[in-house]
Amino acid sequence: MSRQDVTAIVVTFDSAHALPECLGALQTDDVPVIVVDNASADGTAAMAEGQGARVIRNARNEGYGRANNIGVRAADSEFVLIVNPDCIVDVGAVAALIDAARRYPDAAFFAPQIVEPSGRVFYQPRSLLAASLTNPGGKLVLPEGEACAPFFSGACFLIRRETFLRLGGFDENIFLFYEDDDLCRRVADSGSALIYVPQAVVRHGRGRSSGDKPGRVFTSRWHQAWSRAYVSRKYGLPNPAPGMFGINALKTLAASLTFRRKLVERYGGSAAGAWAAMRGRKAF
Repeated sequence: MSRQDVTAIVVTFDSAHALPECLGALQTDDVPVIVVDNASADGTAAMAEGQGARVIRNARNEGYGRANNIGVRAADSEFVLIVNPDCIVDVGAVAALIDAARRYPDAAFFAPQIVEPSGRVFYQPRSLLAASLTNPGGKLVLPEGEACAPFFSGACFLIRRETFLRLGGFDENIFLFYEDDDLCRRVADSGSALIYVPQAVVRHGRGRSSGDKPGRVFTSRWHQAWSRAYVSRKYGLPNPAPGMFGINALKTLAASLTFRRKLVERYGGSAAGAWAAMRGRKAF
């Protein structure tokens, strides 16, 4: 019998290669799932329906934040578990996160221990938007147990649905990248704590959410540069766009001499995203 206190929200975009393991793990742990599909062309939505998930089909790619907001609004549980499709949630992890939520009623956001394919534990050493624990050197130090921090990865986390909606969810001006930093900043600014729960283990494929296609690296880096400039402006930080544009434009020219497509896409996408931000373009 499925849990009634939590709903997993999985946003997909050409995620058919990764989704079966993600949904299978949640199904094993009796966690109901809403898949919000961003107009995939690889049969992702049909696959999700075949595995018993409730599927919301977007007519176009609405981006990560907007699609998650759609999913959270469609849920009716006390908690929502935001899960990337390349994440595999260990049995008992959701129960551990909810147990922590019951023990820390003043907290709103609960982050699991995220383990990468290499076995390395991923733990953000710093965030552009952190108002505390700035850690400019980026030194990675793992907490020895449950701990408060001002920011966590958005790959997988549990949050009180009421808090998420009251704060407006993810910023819908952002298509991709930095929406998790922005949400963590607003949770912390609201006076709610963010808690690390290491006994809840999630295995993350990192970068496997969408299949590899020509142009996808360019698009990803475009949004990463644009979003960094956007959130910097939103919180009154120095504008990084001119510097990002200059450095990446030079790197694009150098990379073009190597004829390495992904390298050209990477630097070219970053330069184009920074240029777009400088010109006031929107992400959508």
